[in-house]
Amino acid sequence: MLIVLKKTATKKQADHILAEIKKLKLKPVVSKGVEKTVIGVIGDEAKLRTKPLEVFAGVERVIDVQTPFKMVSREDHRQTSEIKLGKNLTIGGKEIVVMAGPCTVENKKRLLSLAHSVKESGATVLRGGAFKPRTSPYDFQGLGETGLKYLKAAKKETGLLVVTEMMDVRDLPLFEKYADIIQIGARNMQNYNLLKEVGKSKKPVLLKRGMANTIKDFLMAAEYIYSQGNHSVILCERGIRTFETSTRFSLDIGSVPVLKSETHLPVVIDPSHPAGKRKYVAALAKAGIAAGADGIIVEVHDNPEEAVCDGPQALLPDMFETLMTDLRKIAQAIGRSL
Repeated sequence: MLIVLKKTATKKQADHILAEIKKLKLKPVVSKGVEKTVIGVIGDEAKLRTKPLEVFAGVERVIDVQTPFKMVSREDHRQTSEIKLGKNLTIGGKEIVVMAGPCTVENKKRLLSLAHSVKESGATVLRGGAFKPRTSPYDFQGLGETGLKYLKAAKKETGLLVVTEMMDVRDLPLFEKYADIIQIGARNMQNYNLLKEVGKSKKPVLLKRGMANTIKDFLMAAEYIYSQGNHSVILCERGIRTFETSTRFSLDIGSVPVLKSETHLPVVIDPSHPAGKRKYVAALAKAGIAAGADGIIVEVHDNPEEAVCDGPQALLPDMFETLMTDLRKIAQAIGRSL
């Protein structure tokens, strides 16, 4: 349920409404916009049937949200949320945001070189994993805090913002210190304790769709983060498992317009993981932008033969530069910029 307050509603009136909700052991979540203040109610809404909230002073209207993802729904938030990623960068508006870099941070020298390369081609966010969730316990697991330090050094040298994956709630202080955007990977999309913890952070969160999850599952995961007070949530479609074997995953391009219809949160595409092979990455990236995505997150490596993780799907720097040229043309054709 959403309770929309009048522009003239006083703090006393709002506090009274919040108190009444809490008396019923429900959780109110306040979202203050430029025009309106909205109170979302989390919990068993059946309890509210005893409260005629429509007649409370300061209430403009009460909306029964049929979707279970109340706060991230577009039902009472028609405009796409524009999320600040840094002082001069937002996502969700006219400008398409490109996040690029290696799958994992291997060493400082290579990371700095790739950071300069992707920036020259037009990327504004550097991606790179310091902690890596790997299927095999014997595969490279990442450099940990050392990797985060290298990412911060790359930011200092290039000015690129940093997005990197967090896997453990105990590491949140490190990510608060070193990262600009916290990524929650596909394997952790339904790690609800982790979602609640990053929901208490002020850092933007890039949430990837799980490989076997529906769009509803995906939006409910976003709701976990949003309901804890962190409203800077970015959704990332990165492919789902199907019976198809010619690609690593099946990129659900159709999810982009569906998500843009169902939620006000920005949506980005990861073309690298579903492709699995670099020859398919550019086509998927272009399809995602044409479908309405607000950005892409793509893997780039200068020597994929030496990559310790996902070398076959990483674009070479010259391929990434060509992709950026093509994406600018698509962006212009659909009235956006890059």
